Amino acid sequence: MTDTSNEFRVMTSGAFTAAYKSLIPRIESLTGKTVVTVTTSIGTGDISIPNRLKRGEVADIVIVADGVLRQFIADGLVLAEHATVIARSLMGFAVRAGAPDPQIRTADDLKRMLLAAKGIGYSASESGKYYTTEIVQRLGIADQVLPKSRLVGGGERVGAVIARGELDFGFQQISELLPVPGIAHITPLPPELQKASLFTAGIGAHSPDREAARKVIAFLASAEARKAIADSGLEPVAG
Repeated sequence: MTDTSNEFRVMTSGAFTAAYKSLIPRIESLTGKTVVTVTTSIGTGDISIPNRLKRGEVADIVIVADGVLRQFIADGLVLAEHATVIARSLMGFAVRAGAPDPQIRTADDLKRMLLAAKGIGYSASESGKYYTTEIVQRLGIADQVLPKSRLVGGGERVGAVIARGELDFGFQQISELLPVPGIAHITPLPPELQKASLFTAGIGAHSPDREAARKVIAFLASAEARKAIADSGLEPVAG
């Protein structure tokens, strides 16, 4: 059997990934352990974070959208103690590099762009749910737009599909779009449609080292981690 006693295991969803990866060396220094990371969606697939936790996979800490983490706590998958909001994420759109700036400043601008697009990508996370159930409904274009919208799953970024030219417009958390090469004009949703998502860290119910997990969460919420979080396109909440 593989010895995992020197591992610190983290599960996180896409929007916090860039900030988290830049902080791994500090987390390893803090815990004295090798960080092992699972970065996947919070959807319903076999490898999604909810299903991994339900199967009993060990996570010392889990970093996901606040509402999702609160459900994990209710389901007994994450501990309520020390759960901490660490960042705020805005949603936005991007196009392929070389394409014209879509000039999205208002809800009407977005409506025009969505109607004109040949293909639109969205993720299996909270941002995708918001796109399909809120944005297109509020704009009154669901019937025209949803048939040409594509769910991008399997751990792939929406931006990567846009960069390959398979779709010409993509919607996701800005922090998930920023690291992807080959896309441009990453634009926040217009204020009247914007929905900020909070990202919260909690200790996995089966963590074998809860004290180390507590220290890592305190670090993520500290002033020391603020720059890495801000550089990734997120807004630090704590610290």
